[in-house]
Amino acid sequence: MSAILDVVLSYLPQDSGYLSKWLLFVSAVAVFNSVQNFVTLKLTQRVYQERPQDVTWLSSRTFGTWTFLSAVVRAYAAYNITNPQVYDICMWSYAIAGFHFVSEWLVFGTASLGAGLTGPLIVSSSSLAWMFTQREFYAGAASVAAKVAGA
Repeated sequence: MSAILDVVLSYLPQDSGYLSKWLLFVSAVAVFNSVQNFVTLKLTQRVYQERPQDVTWLSSRTFGTWTFLSAVVRAYAAYNITNPQVYDICMWSYAIAGFHFVSEWLVFGTASLGAGLTGPLIVSSSSLAWMFTQREFYAGAASVAAKVAGA
Protein backbone atom coordinates (compact mmCIF):
# COMPACT_ATOMS: atom_id res chain seq x y z
CA MET A 1 0.00 0.00 0.00
CA SER A 2 2.83 2.37 0.84
CA ALA A 3 4.40 1.82 -2.58
CA ILE A 4 1.14 2.78 -4.32
CA LEU A 5 0.86 5.90 -2.20
CA ASP A 6 4.46 6.84 -3.04
CA VAL A 7 3.73 6.51 -6.75
CA VAL A 8 0.59 8.65 -6.48
CA LEU A 9 2.38 11.30 -4.41
CA SER A 10 5.22 11.45 -6.94
CA TYR A 11 2.77 12.89 -9.48
CA LEU A 12 1.80 15.80 -7.22
CA PRO A 13 3.66 19.11 -7.48
CA GLN A 14 6.91 18.80 -5.56
CA ASP A 15 7.39 22.33 -4.17
CA SER A 16 7.40 22.91 -0.41
CA GLY A 17 4.13 24.82 -0.13
CA TYR A 18 0.45 23.96 -0.29
CA LEU A 19 -0.63 26.46 -2.92
CA SER A 20 0.39 24.29 -5.86
CA LYS A 21 -1.54 21.33 -4.43
CA TRP A 22 -4.57 23.60 -4.03
CA LEU A 23 -4.26 24.76 -7.64
CA LEU A 24 -4.12 21.14 -8.80
CA PHE A 25 -7.17 20.24 -6.68
CA VAL A 26 -9.17 23.19 -8.03
CA SER A 27 -8.10 22.20 -11.53
CA ALA A 28 -9.36 18.65 -11.03
CA VAL A 29 -12.70 19.93 -9.72
CA ALA A 30 -12.93 22.26 -12.72
CA VAL A 31 -12.42 19.32 -15.10
CA PHE A 32 -15.40 17.59 -13.45
CA ASN A 33 -17.42 20.81 -13.73
CA SER A 34 -16.45 21.18 -17.37
CA VAL A 35 -17.59 17.64 -18.18
CA GLN A 36 -20.91 18.12 -16.39
CA ASN A 37 -21.53 21.22 -18.52
CA PHE A 38 -21.52 18.98 -21.59
CA VAL A 39 -23.79 16.37 -20.00
CA THR A 40 -26.45 18.29 -18.09
CA LEU A 41 -27.76 21.79 -17.52
CA LYS A 42 -28.73 21.19 -13.88
CA LEU A 43 -25.59 22.34 -12.05
CA THR A 44 -25.09 25.37 -14.29
CA GLN A 45 -28.72 26.32 -13.75
CA ARG A 46 -28.01 26.26 -9.99
CA VAL A 47 -25.33 28.93 -10.47
CA TYR A 48 -27.61 31.10 -12.61
CA GLN A 49 -30.69 30.30 -10.55
CA GLU A 50 -32.38 33.65 -11.07
CA ARG A 51 -32.65 33.01 -14.83
CA PRO A 52 -32.26 29.23 -15.31
CA GLN A 53 -34.15 29.45 -18.61
CA ASP A 54 -31.20 31.43 -20.01
CA VAL A 55 -28.90 28.42 -19.52
CA THR A 56 -28.97 26.71 -22.90
CA TRP A 57 -26.94 23.82 -24.24
CA LEU A 58 -24.83 26.32 -26.17
CA SER A 59 -24.14 28.52 -23.14
CA SER A 60 -23.45 25.45 -21.02
CA ARG A 61 -20.92 24.06 -23.51
CA THR A 62 -19.29 27.50 -23.80
CA PHE A 63 -19.07 27.71 -20.01
CA GLY A 64 -17.68 24.17 -19.93
CA THR A 65 -15.00 25.06 -22.47
CA TRP A 66 -14.07 28.20 -20.53
CA THR A 67 -13.93 26.16 -17.31
CA PHE A 68 -11.70 23.54 -18.94
CA LEU A 69 -9.34 26.27 -20.15
CA SER A 70 -9.17 27.58 -16.58
CA ALA A 71 -8.43 24.05 -15.36
CA VAL A 72 -5.51 23.75 -17.80
CA VAL A 73 -4.08 27.12 -16.72
CA ARG A 74 -4.33 26.20 -13.04
CA ALA A 75 -2.83 22.73 -13.50
CA TYR A 76 0.02 24.22 -15.47
CA ALA A 77 0.55 26.78 -12.70
CA ALA A 78 0.53 24.02 -10.08
CA TYR A 79 3.55 22.40 -11.72
CA ASN A 80 5.24 25.69 -12.71
CA ILE A 81 4.48 27.78 -9.66
CA THR A 82 7.87 29.50 -9.66
CA ASN A 83 7.37 30.87 -13.18
CA PRO A 84 6.20 34.47 -12.64
CA GLN A 85 4.36 34.67 -15.97
CA VAL A 86 2.45 31.43 -15.40
CA TYR A 87 1.73 32.49 -11.82
CA ASP A 88 0.30 35.81 -13.01
CA ILE A 89 -1.83 34.17 -15.72
CA CYS A 90 -3.27 31.85 -13.09
CA MET A 91 -4.03 34.80 -10.83
CA TRP A 92 -5.81 36.49 -13.73
CA SER A 93 -7.89 33.36 -14.28
CA TYR A 94 -9.24 33.70 -10.73
CA ALA A 95 -9.77 37.46 -11.09
CA ILE A 96 -11.72 36.99 -14.34
CA ALA A 97 -13.80 34.17 -12.86
CA GLY A 98 -14.56 36.25 -9.79
CA PHE A 99 -15.51 39.24 -11.93
CA HIS A 100 -17.82 37.06 -14.03
CA PHE A 101 -19.65 35.60 -11.04
CA VAL A 102 -19.97 38.92 -9.20
CA SER A 103 -21.23 40.67 -12.33
CA GLU A 104 -23.81 37.94 -12.96
CA TRP A 105 -24.97 38.38 -9.37
CA LEU A 106 -24.86 42.16 -8.91
CA VAL A 107 -25.08 43.59 -12.44
CA PHE A 108 -26.99 41.16 -14.66
CA GLY A 109 -29.13 39.52 -11.95
CA THR A 110 -28.86 35.99 -13.34
CA ALA A 111 -27.30 34.60 -10.15
CA SER A 112 -28.08 35.04 -6.49
CA LEU A 113 -26.05 34.32 -3.43
CA GLY A 114 -26.98 30.71 -2.84
CA ALA A 115 -25.57 27.21 -3.08
CA GLY A 116 -24.68 27.46 -6.76
CA LEU A 117 -22.80 30.76 -6.52
CA THR A 118 -21.20 30.61 -3.08
CA GLY A 119 -18.65 27.92 -3.98
CA PRO A 120 -17.28 29.66 -7.08
CA LEU A 121 -17.11 32.99 -5.21
CA ILE A 122 -15.24 31.48 -2.27
CA VAL A 123 -12.80 29.57 -4.50
CA SER A 124 -12.08 32.49 -6.82
CA SER A 125 -11.68 35.11 -4.08
CA SER A 126 -9.72 33.00 -1.60
CA SER A 127 -7.44 31.58 -4.30
CA LEU A 128 -6.77 35.04 -5.69
CA ALA A 129 -6.03 36.42 -2.23
CA TRP A 130 -3.76 33.46 -1.41
CA MET A 131 -1.86 33.83 -4.67
CA PHE A 132 -1.58 37.60 -4.28
CA THR A 133 -0.17 37.39 -0.76
CA GLN A 134 2.24 34.55 -1.61
CA ARG A 135 3.52 35.71 -4.99
CA GLU A 136 6.93 36.76 -3.71
CA PHE A 137 7.44 33.41 -1.97
CA TYR A 138 6.57 31.30 -5.02
CA ALA A 139 7.35 33.42 -8.06
CA GLY A 140 9.29 36.40 -6.76
CA ALA A 141 12.74 37.23 -8.11
CA ALA A 142 14.55 35.93 -5.00
CA SER A 143 12.58 32.68 -5.04
CA VAL A 144 13.19 32.06 -8.73
CA ALA A 145 16.91 32.92 -8.46
CA ALA A 146 17.35 30.57 -5.49
CA LYS A 147 15.61 27.72 -7.29
CA VAL A 148 17.65 28.27 -10.45
CA ALA A 149 20.90 28.38 -8.47
CA GLY A 150 19.99 25.11 -6.76
CA ALA A 151 19.11 23.36 -10.02
